[in-house]
Amino acid sequence: MFEKILNIFRIPDLRKRVLFTLGLLAVYRLGSHIPTPGINADMLAQFFNANSGSALGLVDLFSGGNLRKLTVFALGIMPYITASIIFQLLTVIYEPLAKLQKEGELGRRKITQWTRYVTVILGIVQSFAIALTLTSTSTGSPMVTISRGAFIPLCVITLTAGTAFIMWLGEQITERGIGNGMSLLIFTGIVVGLPKGIADLYDKASTNAWGAFTPVAIAILVALMIAVVAFIVFVERSERRIPVQYAKRIVGRKMMGGQSTHLPLKVNSGGVMPVIFASSILSAPLLLSNATIFGYSLHDSTFFGPIFRGIAPGEPWYELLYIAAIIFFAYFYISIVFRPDDIADNMRKYGGFIPGIRPGKRTADFINDVLTRITLVGAIYLIIISIIPTLLISGIHFNHLPLIGGVFDRLPTWVTNGLGVNFYFGGTSLLIVVGVAMDTVQQIESQLIMRHYDGFSPKSGRIRGRKSW
Repeated sequence: MFEKILNIFRIPDLRKRVLFTLGLLAVYRLGSHIPTPGINADMLAQFFNANSGSALGLVDLFSGGNLRKLTVFALGIMPYITASIIFQLLTVIYEPLAKLQKEGELGRRKITQWTRYVTVILGIVQSFAIALTLTSTSTGSPMVTISRGAFIPLCVITLTAGTAFIMWLGEQITERGIGNGMSLLIFTGIVVGLPKGIADLYDKASTNAWGAFTPVAIAILVALMIAVVAFIVFVERSERRIPVQYAKRIVGRKMMGGQSTHLPLKVNSGGVMPVIFASSILSAPLLLSNATIFGYSLHDSTFFGPIFRGIAPGEPWYELLYIAAIIFFAYFYISIVFRPDDIADNMRKYGGFIPGIRPGKRTADFINDVLTRITLVGAIYLIIISIIPTLLISGIHFNHLPLIGGVFDRLPTWVTNGLGVNFYFGGTSLLIVVGVAMDTVQQIESQLIMRHYDGFSPKSGRIRGRKSW
């Protein structure tokens, strides 16, 4: 394995890409230690500790802990993801934008440029809401050390500039580095919190936080984490293979075709993107609920208060919306990535067909039916993985449901109140970490095999017939 890792640095282009990616990730982590001017870090830390199980904990996860310290990167990558979702939805429902996307590289560049503008606008709105909340007297603590009139514009400019810089970092990694830049930034933010999660679990073990059940609980949690990782790897590598037969044809003086192959369809073709999209969409009202506008707290209002409390993490309505969003984005993402009509047309052009299925529209319908079924399986898998952190942290508060909440009082306390385990051992973070790591390693491995080096997996190796090169 050590020899295979050294092969990465023996290829000049691949070595340059890997070092470039690591350098930009180091810049991202460096910015995570630069606080926004005028903030009282100690008071802000106390505020987050008091609200660790609320919506702020979810948003802080995807910002890599930057929101907790209100660094220049406090907004993280979420404004860019939200803007990307907006334009991807518009390309489906708005015909002029769909035509622009089909124009090729020029059209995609224009859409990317508009996405950047919307990202900056969302950054301004979110940073303004954060500034109003921190300078509000209803928070009960002086979290700002300068005047409100000076802090609000300073906070908006700083956080918006930080979001624009993160967006630039992600695009540079995608274009000139290895892997998807936005996913790697989220991956980095989660990984740096894993030591804290391990220390938190160690403290619970040393202080017998769960009494006599503590050793058993620790063993179950470790075994559960290993099982979740194995389950994620198994599903991410699972695929439905559709057999494809190519007819024989004569090209010049040679006989071409006549071979059998398969069309691989991954069970979870969307990867971690449906979870990231769903979390990004639901984080917007969560941030808004903590805003205070002109001394008016939305969270404590008569009309908006019950709504925001009902869609807080751990509440049944929030989990229902989260599940629905994951299913929606799983199908939405697959509709963008895969075009059954295009696949069927390409197969017909090259003389390919699925045994027992007529080429053309029947083939496209067959592929679409298979995609519909396996995408549902992939969405259910994402839902199962995403519900695990909620059960570990705060549980699902079925007893908070109006009228019928008393029926759920007999449920075990770990179902309704959780186990209070650190969020970094949750399934969502593990899904992102494992998924992004697998995608990045796969890209590096493909680069190695393309240059006739051994890959990381046992089944990979040098291309046969090229050993003499």
